[in-house]
Amino acid sequence: MVSCLGLLLGLLTSFSGGSALPRCASRGTCSDRNPVVVIPGDLGNQLEAKLDKPSVVHYICYKKTSDYFTLWLNLELLVPVAIDCWIDNMRLIYNHTTRSTDAPPGVDIRVPGFGGTETVEYLDPSKRSVGMYFFPIVQGLVNDGYVRGDDIRAAPYDWRKAPNENKDYFQDLRHMIEGMADKAGRPVVLVAHSMGNMYTLYFLNQQSQQWKDQYIKAFVALGPPWAGVAKTLKVVATGDNNRIPVISPLKIRMQQRTAVSTVWLFPYAHTWPASKVLVETPQANYTVRDFQRFFLDLDFEDGWEMWQDTEKLVSDLKAPGVEVHCLYGSGVPTAESFRYTTFPDTEPTVVYGDGDGTVNLLSAVQCKRWVDQQKQPVHLLDLHGNEHVGMLLNQTTVAYIKSILSSP
Repeated sequence: MVSCLGLLLGLLTSFSGGSALPRCASRGTCSDRNPVVVIPGDLGNQLEAKLDKPSVVHYICYKKTSDYFTLWLNLELLVPVAIDCWIDNMRLIYNHTTRSTDAPPGVDIRVPGFGGTETVEYLDPSKRSVGMYFFPIVQGLVNDGYVRGDDIRAAPYDWRKAPNENKDYFQDLRHMIEGMADKAGRPVVLVAHSMGNMYTLYFLNQQSQQWKDQYIKAFVALGPPWAGVAKTLKVVATGDNNRIPVISPLKIRMQQRTAVSTVWLFPYAHTWPASKVLVETPQANYTVRDFQRFFLDLDFEDGWEMWQDTEKLVSDLKAPGVEVHCLYGSGVPTAESFRYTTFPDTEPTVVYGDGDGTVNLLSAVQCKRWVDQQKQPVHLLDLHGNEHVGMLLNQTTVAYIKSILSSP
């Protein structure tokens, strides 16, 4: 989610059933514990880049590199001047013909560590505490006997994009889940955070019920933005430096606007009241019914195209068809609307409501609608006072996950 930076620095096609029931690997005995797959959120795993660019935006920027280097999270690139290089490498270019995005010419970005856990435990490869993410949860399970890269694995992805541009990812995720379940003789527990929950819901909605019954024990949703997040409108309008004074919101806005996943998480009309003003300006007010005008008034028509491409991916919030444990934060002031005196290039006055500091409570609790929509249990746990990323560091969260894994 978009607030991860602040804390750090302060499926596609329908898959049919037909897979064999989980079975033990041909050698060895069945495991006595369910495998775990971790799905991170926005900004929640490392990205690497290799460059061979025709030009650069500043003379200090690298034009060509011999190998891949860490693009996210690389603290050395998030400082004045150097951030210009980072933005130019991180941005995406929207193609109106293919209705998809591409990296700038000469920029090759890859997602390292699929199947391991290291790239989601610490976003900074140097493992400085500022980049800690899923480490407390992974280490908590390792302390109980789990083995990294074996029965606890992660499924990182290019979080700049929405599911419609990550076809191969979902195929790889399915194959990994099947392999882990077959080896252990037990179904898998999915543990997702933030936008990773939306990715997971999309994935599960593409699977047959037979497949889910065979391969998934439970889905643990941490800080889920089921109905989108109000903060995304401010990110697109003004940019968001997450209270980091050396970064200009307007400067980083250039990159944030190109991330399709930001637009994908605009508030959804299935939950947000049509009368709720999300952005107020001297010229117009914008609700969930006014996104087209919002993008046009920003002179950001690509954003409207991106929203149309992605809005229907999970807009009906179809029940996942597996046991769900929905853990969400509350009691933390969370932006729910923005008032501009000059729109959009000045900071607005923020109106706060309830939530976890990033995800509005209205959005996080939407999993309760599945109680009557599926036969599998749906559990909700209010982690009062827990911040959006901070809930991953909470031992209550770790203990809850362990309780699920130890249950029959």
